[in-house]
Amino acid sequence: MKIGLFFIIAYLLGSLQSGVWIGQLFYQKDIRNFGSGNTGTTNTFRVLGKNAGIVVLFLDILKGTLATLLPTWFDLGVNPLWFGVVAILGHTFPIFGKFKGGKAVATSAGMLLAYSPLFFVYSASIFVLFLFLTSMVSLSSIISAVLITLSTMILPIFVPIILPQQDWLLTLLATAISIFIIYRHRDNIKRIKAGTESRIPFGLNKKES
Repeated sequence: MKIGLFFIIAYLLGSLQSGVWIGQLFYQKDIRNFGSGNTGTTNTFRVLGKNAGIVVLFLDILKGTLATLLPTWFDLGVNPLWFGVVAILGHTFPIFGKFKGGKAVATSAGMLLAYSPLFFVYSASIFVLFLFLTSMVSLSSIISAVLITLSTMILPIFVPIILPQQDWLLTLLATAISIFIIYRHRDNIKRIKAGTESRIPFGLNKKES
C-alpha cells in the first residue's frame, strides 16, 4: 500500500504541467494552442520566450528528480529509477492534461540528476554539444538519448569516475526511454528529413526553417 501510494505521488509529480500553467497564469496563453501544441520545455521557449522556458525546464527536471528521490527519502526499499520512470510517464501522459503531455526529455534528465549528479552533467553536456552543432532541440534529444544509453554500458569500463559500476537496470530503462523519446519525436524526424524542422538561433547552424 505504501509503495503504491508513492508511485501515485511520483505519477502526479510528473503530471504537473508547468508550461501550461505558467502560460495561462502569466501570459494569458495556452501553449497547447500555439507552436507544436506540445506542453513541454521546447514549445514553452518557442511560444512564451526564454524566461518562461528556463523556468519550465527547471521545473520539468525538478519533478523527475523529486520523484526519483522518493524511495530514498522514505526508505521504501525499491530501486529509485522505477519512480523516475513513473514520473516520466506522468509527464508524457498527464492526468491534469487529458493524457497529452511533453516528450519526456527534461523529466528523464531529472531522473538522471537524482541517480548520479556527475552522470547528469555528462549527459547534459552531450545534449548541449549537439544542440550547438545542429541548432535542433529534437535532433539533439534523439542523439543524446542514444549516446547516453550507450554510455551506461561503456563508462563503467573506461571512465568509472563518471559512472563507477555497471547498472543493468539503468541501461535497460535508458534503452526503453530512448526508444520512447524517438517515438515521441516521430513527427520531428519527418520534418528533419524534409529539411523543415524548427531551429533555434544558437550554435553553428543558425539557418531558420
